[in-house]
Amino acid sequence: MKKLLITGSNGFVGSYFIKKYKDKYDIKTFSFLKDDINSLDCSDVDVVFHLSALVHQMGGASCEEYERVNVIQTLQLAKKAKENGVKQFVFMSTVKVYGEETDSKYSENSICNPEDDYGKSKLKAELELQKLEDEDFKVSIIRTPIVYGYGVKANIKSLINLVNKVPLLPFGNIKNKRSMVYIGNLCHLVDEVITQEKSGIFLASDDEAISTSRLIELIAKNLDKKIYLVKIPFFESLLKILKPSFHKRLYGSLEVDNSITKEKLNLQNPYSVEDGIKLMINGE
Repeated sequence: MKKLLITGSNGFVGSYFIKKYKDKYDIKTFSFLKDDINSLDCSDVDVVFHLSALVHQMGGASCEEYERVNVIQTLQLAKKAKENGVKQFVFMSTVKVYGEETDSKYSENSICNPEDDYGKSKLKAELELQKLEDEDFKVSIIRTPIVYGYGVKANIKSLINLVNKVPLLPFGNIKNKRSMVYIGNLCHLVDEVITQEKSGIFLASDDEAISTSRLIELIAKNLDKKIYLVKIPFFESLLKILKPSFHKRLYGSLEVDNSITKEKLNLQNPYSVEDGIKLMINGE
């Protein structure tokens, strides 16, 4: 049984992973908020799964804060792990390293051009981690789009609440394509990366990118709510002027093609988008 050290274990992904794989791995946790990195001993650990991060803040966080949490702390942990003889370091990154919404698909080999401080800090951490890699210390980087599932917060939670309360919404006929990843598919990918002891860059995604309209319809179906999506003239243009970030999330496309990852790991997602939305609403 491999011994894992997980950071960010109380977060959305960490708590799901531990619950799902607690019988497969011997898991211990570390918190940068509560524990001292200097006294951390991971000499008996096989794999570090580093999840803790300062994620994209709507209110904004300083560039220095992203650097401190996402770069400096990551490298402190990785160097400590390498010194202690840990064999593999799994780092949770983001598709934000590529940039923002676009009509072309991002793949594992796409050029990285992050636009915000969060994406820049994650890319910097990736590049610094890769410098530490050698044949005794494997670095596995997993880039994710929006992760969803039961207990999800932020934008998807707001959308679920909206569908629950308002039967008529002005989001009809939105034709964008957005890749997301159900938490069960993401954790399955992580499990495969650890089991197969594979290093490199991996891209997580459900098999199908969906539009905002389709996402709302699936949420409504699983909430057993009758919903009417209408297209209102000028609504999109107005939203673009008044709330550009909200407009980008509702109408923008961000699609990934992770066929290289699937081939490298011989990976099949255990859950479809429909499965994922159903489990997000009803629990797994």
